[in-house]
Amino acid sequence: MVPNEGQLRDVRPALVFMSGELIAVPIPLEREEVILGRAFEADVRVNDSKVSRNHAKIVTRESDGKAEYILSDMGSRNGTYVNGERVTEHFLEHGDKITIGEQILRFDMLDEIDREYQRQIHRLISHDDLTGLLSSRSFFSELRRESAKARAENRRFCVLMMDVDHFKNVNDKYGHLTGSRTLEEIGACIVSVMRSGDAASRFGGEEFSAFLLDADLPQAMVAAERIRTVVEKKAFTVIRHGAPGETHSVTISIGIATFPDDSVDPIELVEMADSALYRAKREGRNRVCAYRKLSPEEMAKELPRRTD
Repeated sequence: MVPNEGQLRDVRPALVFMSGELIAVPIPLEREEVILGRAFEADVRVNDSKVSRNHAKIVTRESDGKAEYILSDMGSRNGTYVNGERVTEHFLEHGDKITIGEQILRFDMLDEIDREYQRQIHRLISHDDLTGLLSSRSFFSELRRESAKARAENRRFCVLMMDVDHFKNVNDKYGHLTGSRTLEEIGACIVSVMRSGDAASRFGGEEFSAFLLDADLPQAMVAAERIRTVVEKKAFTVIRHGAPGETHSVTISIGIATFPDDSVDPIELVEMADSALYRAKREGRNRVCAYRKLSPEEMAKELPRRTD
């Protein structure tokens, strides 16, 4: 059933991704003309090689006091489809499904409750239930996006791979409830060191990952050492009947790779940081290792203070 706009409060048009990296994300159509495409300057950027730089546009116009939303193909290489049919121009209606490249977006008229619902669905899909950090899939999505942006803007960033040392001992000694609480608290430790714009994920099991924006290797070493120290000093909660207030301790090992010095490929950066992580493990754990060593110039440079 198509909603009656008079029955809903603050109804606004939006595109909702139904597949791909941004699944369930509602994109409000707040401008008279909205460009969909692969270009950085596109209003709705779709990271898909089969999508043209400027693929299609949605124009809003008034007709007899009512808003109309017109989708037009912009001469794209692979075409624009609505409900399975290729179109050059189409008057959009609530529920229409738009396909560009391999991405499907639904045109919806959403009220504020609908929009919040879609955001919550996306959060459930893209974040780890236990820690609230990004899932590994969402982390790779954000990392690919940041790599492309950093390449275009000639910016630096660093990738951290982190693994809790001897985590099996925690589960064996205190039980899985304590193990789960420990992972949750480690996630909070990592977030406490990061700045706005940085991103962290639970990569899998007791392994975490992060990227630090506008950071070179000396800055990343400082941030990683802060994470290591916070975890080492933290009194982690023990969940055990009859032992209120009991705590335990763990340590964490961290590996670092830098963009663009180590690689400009996001997957390779993660592999390099992972290689550095396992070197930290081999060298005794509870330490930070970089994929490459600091140059004499970097070692002599005063390490900049990362600020919030």
